[in-house]
Amino acid sequence: MKESEIKRKAYWKANLITVSVLLSIWFFVSFGCSILFVDQLDNIRIGGFKLGFWMSQQGSMYVFVLLIITYIYLMNKLDKKYDVHED
Repeated sequence: MKESEIKRKAYWKANLITVSVLLSIWFFVSFGCSILFVDQLDNIRIGGFKLGFWMSQQGSMYVFVLLIITYIYLMNKLDKKYDVHED
């Protein structure tokens, strides 16, 4: 195998790990906190609203935006590490 092919496969593997971790967090927050654990979260209040309601209405969107920002940061870092970044 050529060095460039090994580098490409390592980059792709790191990319898939990054995406998998971020998607797992997104799934847990959007499905877990908004549907599965809503009754437990409703025992906590934020600004007068039950946390389960807040997570399903706004919290999951905030987490999603933070995950997008995290993805951008991590992919830029990964691109630089494997020298595939744009100038």
